[in-house]
Amino acid sequence: MKTLRLSPIHDVLQSLDGSWQDLNGMPSLVAMPNEAAIAPHLGIADLSCLTRFGVKGANAAVWLESQGIVIPDRPNTWNPLPDGGIIARLGLTEFLLEDSLHSHIAPQLAEACQQPPAKVYPVLRQDAAIVLCGADVNELLLQICSVNFRALSLVERPVVLTSMVGVTVTMIPSDRNGQPFYRLWCDGTFGVYLWQTLLAIVEELGGGAIGVPNSCNGSPTGQAAS
Repeated sequence: MKTLRLSPIHDVLQSLDGSWQDLNGMPSLVAMPNEAAIAPHLGIADLSCLTRFGVKGANAAVWLESQGIVIPDRPNTWNPLPDGGIIARLGLTEFLLEDSLHSHIAPQLAEACQQPPAKVYPVLRQDAAIVLCGADVNELLLQICSVNFRALSLVERPVVLTSMVGVTVTMIPSDRNGQPFYRLWCDGTFGVYLWQTLLAIVEELGGGAIGVPNSCNGSPTGQAAS
């Protein structure tokens, strides 16, 4: 019997009056009644359902390339993958790969790395994965993070490791359909706290929770920050 996957924030999501669907073996919030009005302004969504794979070590880059993965050539940047996934280079020798809803590269790499070569170490990724989107994302970020995201050039595909409301997060700022679209990951054990804190501020700013965005079927778009 296949084990059911649960988001690190599954319990708190159940209190929301939304529609659910099984995605990648995980019950996922896919729609909220008023999200069409909320999302362009300021929305927050759980993306923990996406499959991901982590690897690190001195030979990790060479091993990924041997698996057909085009890795970023600089630390703290990301590349798009076929079918909408992404691969982020976290420093020199650690990588995070995440699929879209329609790709399955991460499970294939996990299978291939069951007996890794020397100096290649798989990293268990049980992240809480969250999206912040909409025109007022930067107003939110000014309250919760010290990084000036407006100063970043999105064409360089930056990956930012920072602290947000006291939680260490990895963030990818990007643009979708002309609107800010920020992806972030944190240790799953901090997921409930981070979600509840962010949701409270999002609601104060007139936004709210939304379902898994349709735009998550593709990789982010790197465009110049305005």
